[in-house]
Amino acid sequence: MASRISPLAGKPPVASALVDLSKLITAYYTGIPDPSVPAQRVAFGTSGHRGSSFDTSFNEWHILATTQAICEYRRAKGIDGPLFLGIDTHGLSQPAYTTALEVLAANGVEVMIATGQYTPTPALSHAILTYNRGRSTGLADGIVITPSHNPPDSGGFKYNPPNGGPAGKDITDAVEATANRYLENKLEGVKRMPLARALKASTTHEHDFMGNYVADLGLVIDMDIIRGAGVRMGVDPLGGAGVHYWSRIAEQYRLDLTVVSDVVDGTFRFMTQDWDGAIRMDPSSSYAMQGLLAIRDKFDIAFASDTDHDRHGIVTPKAGLLTPNQYLPVAIEYLFGNRPQWGANAAIGKTIVSTSLIDHVSRKLGRTLYEVPVGFKWFSDGLLDGSLGFGGEESAGATFLRRDGSVWTTDKDGIVPALLSGEMTARTGRDPGELYGVLAAECGNPLNSRVEAAASVAQKKRLSALSPDRITASALAGDAITNVTGHAPGNGAAIGGIKVTSENGWFAARPSGTEDIYKIYAESFSGQAHLDRILEEAQAIVDDAIKG
Repeated sequence: MASRISPLAGKPPVASALVDLSKLITAYYTGIPDPSVPAQRVAFGTSGHRGSSFDTSFNEWHILATTQAICEYRRAKGIDGPLFLGIDTHGLSQPAYTTALEVLAANGVEVMIATGQYTPTPALSHAILTYNRGRSTGLADGIVITPSHNPPDSGGFKYNPPNGGPAGKDITDAVEATANRYLENKLEGVKRMPLARALKASTTHEHDFMGNYVADLGLVIDMDIIRGAGVRMGVDPLGGAGVHYWSRIAEQYRLDLTVVSDVVDGTFRFMTQDWDGAIRMDPSSSYAMQGLLAIRDKFDIAFASDTDHDRHGIVTPKAGLLTPNQYLPVAIEYLFGNRPQWGANAAIGKTIVSTSLIDHVSRKLGRTLYEVPVGFKWFSDGLLDGSLGFGGEESAGATFLRRDGSVWTTDKDGIVPALLSGEMTARTGRDPGELYGVLAAECGNPLNSRVEAAASVAQKKRLSALSPDRITASALAGDAITNVTGHAPGNGAAIGGIKVTSENGWFAARPSGTEDIYKIYAESFSGQAHLDRILEEAQAIVDDAIKG
């Protein structure tokens, strides 16, 4: 299993490890994908189409084809309101933005852009929902150009329909199929106009994403109690799309909030390298968060967000960086105890690979647990109608309702969970690390891990469709297996793999969509040795079940 830590992990990158942005952008404009090669086709994963221009998996042809496909999807579904268009700070985001705008304008789509500003994913979701509130026709949707926390040579392109969240599989399948037909037909039929004309088109409008989003933050976070308690907060935007939002937040709400860095650099040379030596702007990785961890004693609470600001990382003076599986249950317990206007039936949303501590907290609160497959799209409709109070996943993505119980965002929001840590500290007098200590003493302190194992294309296909009855093992790391499932209990949807549960732990296995591997997620309530044994036995169990 692949989990070896690189000797470069946690260290600043050497110059030779930095991406050459000029070559990256040149490859974006010059590469021509071969649609007969699967890796060079448009392919939507859990968060849009992603790739790199260096391997011809994300370039101008992909964006031309995909944007035209989105235009046609909109027309077919009668979506004729404005389309909100946002980008992050990756090197490929600006070229992709230019391409997309040229196609959108040529198709007569009303486009809302933030001139001279980057746009966090949650600000785009907020804009869609704000515009659509009270409307039944002329609905808005959006495109956010981001590969999230992925390395600097990555590009990403994600469509958010009128519900404001990530597009579901029915939508992405249709867009993907249309886009690939355009690739096969050498872009014949794609509409496009020069950028200068697109920017001056009557359908292109400026929108104040930042002003509108920041103005509403007080409706979801109790800024008064943070300010009144004088909580000293620090934030590292990690060179991401929210880089200018934080100072605006501090000024508007008069918070003691220090932005420790406002540097934007497409090479992300200011990051420390992740566990495998790659540069990732992952706020849940201690290796990537060394900069903020080194100065955590300066603040009562500190936090960071990834490149499109849809993920959070919470740092406390004593505990250091909390894992998402530590912070999310604490945040859930706090929110449902301090949001009296939330509906009595508002449920708690988690993905099937998130910690079982959330299950404990749900039972303690007497709230319904809504457990779904990996992918934030499964939470969007529940957040929209208020039947979900909170939705979160182990990869550090989460959002929740406004204080009055109405929808905030239906996509992941790295900003509000970060600010919530300040509210929690102010109201309880304890930081989230201390609150986690109380919860762990009550419910147990589980250990979590995620590793990878090799799998062929055929084996990955078998794993994604694996029936629970193919699992013949009766025990897991010395404990009797209590449940085996291929479907999420919350909505009955297939998880694209298998989850095996025992009294003191569990593992889940899912195939990668881009590599010849599968991922094993595991948790143990019985210590590191027990977790290691679960991981070892999990691979044996899965390999036996998917062998040819």
